[in-house]
Amino acid sequence: MRGWLPLTLGLLAVVIGAVWTVQGLGYVDGSVMTDQKIWAVIGPVVALAGLVVLWLGLRSRRR
Repeated sequence: MRGWLPLTLGLLAVVIGAVWTVQGLGYVDGSVMTDQKIWAVIGPVVALAGLVVLWLGLRSRRR
């Protein structure tokens, strides 16, 4: 059960980053973030950081 926290946080960051990206691009309506280009930039950065944390979590589980 080692490394479950980085895996969970990494996966959560990837999902949140993806949602922020599609909201920023205007594909999801009903939010203050809809069609705000800043979220189309922040989203991929958060998703990429989540992938790094996810990779580090997977790497620590192998040891």
